[in-house]
Amino acid sequence: MVGALAAARLCQSFGAEFRLGGVAWERFPIDPYPGPRSLDQIRGGKHLGPAAVLADENTTTPEGVPFSESRMAAFICSETVLLDVTPGSAAVAESIAGAAKILGCDLCLLVDVGGDVLAQGDEPGLASPLCDAVMLAAAGHLAEKLPTVAAVFGAGCDGELTPDEVLERVGELARAGALLGAWGLTPAVAEQIEAAARSVPTEASLMAVRCARGESGTARIRSGKRTVQLTPLGALTFFFDPVLAVREVAPLARAVAEAATLEAAQEVLTRGGVRTELDLERARARGEQPPLE
Repeated sequence: MVGALAAARLCQSFGAEFRLGGVAWERFPIDPYPGPRSLDQIRGGKHLGPAAVLADENTTTPEGVPFSESRMAAFICSETVLLDVTPGSAAVAESIAGAAKILGCDLCLLVDVGGDVLAQGDEPGLASPLCDAVMLAAAGHLAEKLPTVAAVFGAGCDGELTPDEVLERVGELARAGALLGAWGLTPAVAEQIEAAARSVPTEASLMAVRCARGESGTARIRSGKRTVQLTPLGALTFFFDPVLAVREVAPLARAVAEAATLEAAQEVLTRGGVRTELDLERARARGEQPPLE
């Protein structure tokens, strides 16, 4: 949500209004429930369709945990869109298209923080490929109904793919004709990101702020379990065509594009030997301590 705010402020600088949104899946330390929340587990807000809710600051899990989207709604004083990702990529695309129509949006920009949305599945640090793959696949479906752009903000800033790995994927996007451009985080927007992070817990997006302010070297996140390389690259957002990305660059999104549910997408990645964030959260719920999170 915080990384998406950076791209939203860019759109606003061109005179466009925006609506922020995100997936109903909090990191395990915030919501110790293994996996995303389905629509029937979202309390409050207004339904925008079969898999989307217009959330306000009082929208929570059944246990009363606010979603990041709820915290962001309070920060920007505007309702946000909360997506149920459990029905799979095609249903998510339908929900986004329906929400966009109700809210009067004529473009969808899907933002990933870190760059693992472009992962190939064999990267040593990869830990959360499932939701990213489903959402990029959803962007591919959505582009048939609504102009859609995908983006990577803060390359390497989540400690999963390294900056070099993200740059390699960006090069693949360029060679496939999918790269649309890039934008650097400005001092004013960096201040907004920092302020938002006081309300919406995030570490990765704050790493992008540090990169924008010229810091270099290494930093640790996730209770010291992840290392981030701070470079000027982390201050950039790369924009790309999601249809070409799925077709040419992102094998995980391509693999789950026809999966009818998130569980089916999980099974596809498991068969491909890819461990996901759902595996990690279920292990933690069983009391296990995964070696890499």
